[in-house]
Amino acid sequence: MKLTLLHDRSLPTGVLGFASTADGARAFAACADGSVNAVEMASGKTEAFEAKHASFASGCVVSADGKTVISGGYDGMLLWHEVATGRCTRRVQAHRFWNWQLALSPDGRHLATTTGQYLAAGWKYEPAGESEPSVKVFDTATGELVASFAHVPPVMSCAFTPDGTHLAAANMMGEVRVYMISKGTGAEPMARWTTPDFTSWGTTKTHHYCGGIYALAFSPDGSALLGCGMGPMGDPMAGNGKMTWQRWNWAKGERIDQIKDGQHGSGLMESVSWHPDGKHFVMAGRQAQGTWNAAVFSAVDGSLVQSIDSKKRVTHARFLAGGALLAIAGAQGQGARKDGVWPPWGKIQLYKVEAS
Repeated sequence: MKLTLLHDRSLPTGVLGFASTADGARAFAACADGSVNAVEMASGKTEAFEAKHASFASGCVVSADGKTVISGGYDGMLLWHEVATGRCTRRVQAHRFWNWQLALSPDGRHLATTTGQYLAAGWKYEPAGESEPSVKVFDTATGELVASFAHVPPVMSCAFTPDGTHLAAANMMGEVRVYMISKGTGAEPMARWTTPDFTSWGTTKTHHYCGGIYALAFSPDGSALLGCGMGPMGDPMAGNGKMTWQRWNWAKGERIDQIKDGQHGSGLMESVSWHPDGKHFVMAGRQAQGTWNAAVFSAVDGSLVQSIDSKKRVTHARFLAGGALLAIAGAQGQGARKDGVWPPWGKIQLYKVEAS
């Protein structure tokens, strides 16, 4: 697989949430300054929607018709933005704490959002129970709450099955739960398991738990679930844990495969996404040491197929246009302020994907 850079676009602040039209022509970015922006990838023209979040804008999704963008933020709000006018058409207070991640169901009817604050419950620093449901599902047409599910906070990632009937959510402690949406609020998960390979106890500087499963993605056929994050480390402040992914048979809660020794560096992986062919997937994030921060893997044997070092933090990597394009979004180190102005440090890149 060959990756060729087509467009490299800058935004005023780091990109924490990313969405795009299916053809990759127009992207949407939720940014660190609370703004949500529309970006024409060919020209680089960028326009911010009128409404901003009161804190970091952490995620966004776009409707299939491209007319509506829904964003989430650290203010716990969900905002509906009209793409044509830039107006905010609906505001919903989804959480009392941060929105960690959003996921849109394949049919566009449901929006999942996760939350939760890590508070120590005892002398072992195990997380305290939730003060509000950590996983919620909203109707995208009305903004009404459809269902809410219990988990152990903080819950940092979520993903719908391809048929939209189930929702997976994973937390800082490496616990994955899969819920059936139709069972509604308070339903027990259909499947659940815990892996220790995404969580660390900080022995240096940081004496508490760190890590978590930062992204989830179901395979196109719905049989497998991917998760990514950072493996155990002695010094979480250095961010030098193993760059890692695992793939599970989610119905059984059994691990199928994981990243191969010698094919990874160290750093936090924040995004994982399947190629539409179901034979490949991409993982990306922040690199502490190593030679890449975004890589394509074979779903057949788990081997690394192609990698790039984008020289920036990648918060989202996603195949578009039927797999012909790969979009990468994130941030490239905030530079020094000059004449009272900060230089742009958000990034969206678009790569052409070709068989090698």
